[in-house]
Amino acid sequence: MRFDEAYSGNVFIGMNSDFNDSKVVLYGMPMDWTVSYRPGSRFGPARIREVSIGLEEYSPYLDRELHEVKYFDAGDIPLPFGNPQKSLDLIEDFVGKLLAEEKFPLGMGGEHLVSWPVMKAMAAKYKDLAIIHMDAHTDLREHYEGEPLSHSTPIRKIAEHIGPENVYSFGIRSGMKEEFEWAKNAGMHISKFEVLEPLKEILPKLAGRPVYVTIDIDVLDPAHAPGTGTVDAGGITSKELLASIHEIARSQVNVVGADLVEVAPIYDHSEQTANTASKLIREMMLGFVK
Repeated sequence: MRFDEAYSGNVFIGMNSDFNDSKVVLYGMPMDWTVSYRPGSRFGPARIREVSIGLEEYSPYLDRELHEVKYFDAGDIPLPFGNPQKSLDLIEDFVGKLLAEEKFPLGMGGEHLVSWPVMKAMAAKYKDLAIIHMDAHTDLREHYEGEPLSHSTPIRKIAEHIGPENVYSFGIRSGMKEEFEWAKNAGMHISKFEVLEPLKEILPKLAGRPVYVTIDIDVLDPAHAPGTGTVDAGGITSKELLASIHEIARSQVNVVGADLVEVAPIYDHSEQTANTASKLIREMMLGFVK
């Protein structure tokens, strides 16, 4: 995929730069080859872009406008349908090239497994990387029914890659007992059920460190985000998730990249989830990129 090619589809509202001049590169990872319940998240990035036309370019939360951040929408990475390993390799290569160009990668999924090659590429560049992970699910399985390439495994993979003590999960309310026990024994931080208050306690400990933020939209309660593959009752509100993004933005951590995954438009009949995701992308861009 060439960065200098014009993206022919819809672009996220307010795109104001070409690749060379951009600080942020927004890109899609349209993959849902390994989902364990409902497929459809490969259509998430395109729909998030399409509904962004309904956004204002100004954030009253952060008092910033999109024109203040030079960003380029690179479109979706062309991934081979049904081939998880090659798809992951292509994503890692793509993000590695962005990092070599000193860009801030802001990804849209796709299932959560797509975050694994991104985080792997980030860890290759930033040796003291920490992960902030917001999700309903632990994603700490070694495999799903014998398959290690699964959307239930990316956090286990990155924890084993950079050390469990460098991974911080928030909002978790679902997972196998063995996953919670592994995290506890390995020294990984998991905050059950809540995001904002435990996040406030952790952020000072990460001051000055490079941090990658990965958000699964199902951290939200299904009342706020019905359009996702594996809904799970008891989640946080969209207001709390926005406040959590802003808390990170105002902290002393060095956010070096981020993604938002698992938006599945086919289950999102009111477009509630896609619209929420679009606003979250705007706030991440304006908040995380100084």
